[in-house]
Amino acid sequence: MMRAVLAVLFACCVLPSPLFAAQNAGQAVSAAERMQQAGPQELGLRSRTGTWEVVTTMWPKPGAAPVVTRGLVAERAMVGPILQEIMRPGPGSSAADFRRIDYMHFDRVEGRWKYVSMDTRFPVSIMPASSFADADGDTINFRFDSQAFVGFGSQVEGRFMVCTMSIIRPDADHEIKKQYFNMAYGDGRPWLFVQYEYVRKR
Repeated sequence: MMRAVLAVLFACCVLPSPLFAAQNAGQAVSAAERMQQAGPQELGLRSRTGTWEVVTTMWPKPGAAPVVTRGLVAERAMVGPILQEIMRPGPGSSAADFRRIDYMHFDRVEGRWKYVSMDTRFPVSIMPASSFADADGDTINFRFDSQAFVGFGSQVEGRFMVCTMSIIRPDADHEIKKQYFNMAYGDGRPWLFVQYEYVRKR
């Protein structure tokens, strides 16, 4: 699955080589070449690579007691201009084995962030998201494509779900991801569903 996602991302972000083949002296640089160069957003992504310790907190419904999972590790690396993250239980963690994979990229042509995540812990499929614009200070706000939610009971609920996410970067060694759910319950009550707290390990 990871190979398929990478193929799609490269197909979207890497332009055919003829556009970049000739760079003779005095030849104007094309818009495609300028947009392919690393901007401040990509440089910021590069600074977030490495190994991070993660604590997750989940609230299954509004007002529910939080479910906290510790001992998780996130490995981050650049795939071209795209930041890849693979989260899993760290050594000695009591959490069941899983993989949560996401990719994050700043689209210089559209002037906004793109994001996609997938998680083997829950049948939520692949979740694409995008921002409306660039970051707002130390926060990037995303809205996911709408999709169905299976629920936590014995029967498939298949409820319509709207999800947003804020990525907050208070400093170089800390990061917080907050995902808010709004289920089709008829009352329009969003709540903080899950929070990921990152601390740089190395």
